[in-house]
Amino acid sequence: MIIRKEYLHQLEQWKDQKIIKVITGIRRCGKSTLLQQFQDFLIQTGISEKQIIAINFEDLAFEELLDYQKLYAYITARLLTGKRMYVFLDEIQKVQDFEKVVDSLYIKDSVDVYITGSNAFLLSGDLATFLSGRYIEINMLPLAFREYMDEVNGENPDRVFAQYMKFGGMPYAVQLGQDANRIDTYLEGIYNTILIKDIEDREKRRNDDPNKRRINDVTLLKNISRFLASTVGSPVSLNKIAGYITSTGRKVSPTTVAEYVEALCEPYIFYRVQPINVSGKQLLDTVCKYYIADLGLRNYILPRQNYDLGFSLENVVYLELLRRGFEVNSGRIGMLEVDFVAKKNDLYRYYQVTASLTDQKTFEREMKPFEQIKDNYPKTILTLDRFSLGNYNGIQVVNAVDWLLDPGLDA
Repeated sequence: MIIRKEYLHQLEQWKDQKIIKVITGIRRCGKSTLLQQFQDFLIQTGISEKQIIAINFEDLAFEELLDYQKLYAYITARLLTGKRMYVFLDEIQKVQDFEKVVDSLYIKDSVDVYITGSNAFLLSGDLATFLSGRYIEINMLPLAFREYMDEVNGENPDRVFAQYMKFGGMPYAVQLGQDANRIDTYLEGIYNTILIKDIEDREKRRNDDPNKRRINDVTLLKNISRFLASTVGSPVSLNKIAGYITSTGRKVSPTTVAEYVEALCEPYIFYRVQPINVSGKQLLDTVCKYYIADLGLRNYILPRQNYDLGFSLENVVYLELLRRGFEVNSGRIGMLEVDFVAKKNDLYRYYQVTASLTDQKTFEREMKPFEQIKDNYPKTILTLDRFSLGNYNGIQVVNAVDWLLDPGLDA
């Protein structure tokens, strides 16, 4: 079992606080395991097992509790008078009207509630209304490179990073070593479960009338997911996606594309990144970029010969910035682009990402946007190069692998 120390630390910080802990993230990224690890932590600190109520709604043993009234009765019957209780509800979105249960538990002073879900739909609609200002979201991602490095006991970071870029960081996939066929089979199962089962469940919850469901074409969903996977890091418009799909023989409108793209972002397969004006920091109503939650999944969706080092590296950096707690946008300054504008605690950092700076034209292209920025926030170029690193007129050129392994390089 891989110990997810950083996420455990976050849960420990929020323990016993009067706030709902909501853990979200792509299927099989480790949410259920995290809950189990936190329960083990509670027991180690002296909490009795009787004070812990844990329900995984993917377990048939709890099928009866998919009815919210039965679920509430089950939990309240197990609350101990005068004791702090810890309630863990795993994949709670499977319960119709689950927000009523969560809200009722929240108002009980002696109950500390933790819930997980594999779909952003979890935090939309009634739950967001019920719990506005009363929950914190911990968005969980597959293994960071430093976690991956520890798990495989790697000695050569650059060599292990190439492996990480190829197979991704899904916790169980890491345990399959470098067996590409077994990893593909495992990732195929995740991918198909999300696209067929999870999104179908989401549509049922959205509207019980089958004639009013918006997502009903799995082939179209897969085609759009392939397109997004092939264009990670590139600005992509809905019109462009619609044009691509139409060119394959299936006519589709940008409106329909928007619905299907949203359906792919909600289960955390893809993350949408909106551009921002670097000078004024206003969000721009222009085309967005998309990044995928796991490169192994991308390499499964696409033929492996389509592996693109530069954009794959950019994808890894984006996910790492999220792990480090940044709000991330792409940046525009005039006609130039900054790969990432990262914000935390009202402070900004700028990042450019490129596989190599050995070509002079590439070096100048990556430097140019930074040279146009007039503020003094840190500016960093991340590259796989191991030479010509350092400070160039206030712009730091840093090896990306070292940066991924050592957050202190951003200090």
